Amino acid sequence: MSTLELVANGLVYSSIIVLGSIGLSLIYSIAGFANFAHGDTLTVGAYATLVAFGLLGGVGFTVLGLPLGFFVALAVGIAVAAVVAVITQRIVYDPLEIGSIGLLITSIGVAFIYRALIQLGFGADAIRYDLPTLRPIEWLIPYGIRMTQHDVAIVLTAAALVVGLHVLLQHTDLGRKMRAMADNPDLARASGIRTYRVKIWSWVIGAGLAGAGGAFLGLFNQLVPRMGFNVLLVIFAAVILGGIGSVYGAMLGGFLIGMVVEMTPLLSRAGIPIGIEYAEAVAFVIMVAVLLVRPTGIAGDGTAGEGL
Repeated sequence: MSTLELVANGLVYSSIIVLGSIGLSLIYSIAGFANFAHGDTLTVGAYATLVAFGLLGGVGFTVLGLPLGFFVALAVGIAVAAVVAVITQRIVYDPLEIGSIGLLITSIGVAFIYRALIQLGFGADAIRYDLPTLRPIEWLIPYGIRMTQHDVAIVLTAAALVVGLHVLLQHTDLGRKMRAMADNPDLARASGIRTYRVKIWSWVIGAGLAGAGGAFLGLFNQLVPRMGFNVLLVIFAAVILGGIGSVYGAMLGGFLIGMVVEMTPLLSRAGIPIGIEYAEAVAFVIMVAVLLVRPTGIAGDGTAGEGL
């Protein structure tokens, strides 16, 4: 692959990691624990999109090689991921009177349940969306970039979701309440904010973005029951690099980690004997190096609500 093609692939992969990272950081900021079931929430969104798209097929006109039916199925996947997360929060997490470590361990069990149910329903084999394989965009080929319209759709849709989240956080009443609760839950409660309702909305938004990331990950590669779990550590690395609890830091961390993972082959060209199979390890080394210089992450200041 040419360097430009690696950059293009990194942009697509980063878009997916950014969506997952934002959701994880948002839930951590509001719910107060690291949700290890977040990766499998991506998988839930991906398979819900698969089922919905199987019912809708190629309904509607085509945008960037994707029928309108796929975008409707994507909305279904986002909704299902959000509903599953909220039900889990109400039934599992909310009744537990335990600290953040206990909730973290509980979320690991929830992740196993999600994964097992998906594998029971769809099997362990890889599945792809019923979409035609596209040729690379012709005018990009002379530059050494083999990028399809599907890749462009992933980047543009992810960018639209990120912009939408920014508008929500900065210019809506719900966004102001979420930022207030992330900064100081007790003060927000004393100020009359219905903190439980804000928490539910945080689960909806965070899990919905994860569901979108899962659907795009399936479009970028393929769907397997472990797909979300396979990228979970990368998502955690992105959140920690950006600054735990910082949504905007998660965006930056997701972009940087995603680019590093996809551009690792450049190291072998520079004479460093590190193959693509060590891409995630390289990303973690960079994360640790940054944390040694700035322990709170790129955009963090040590407080959970920073960045919201």
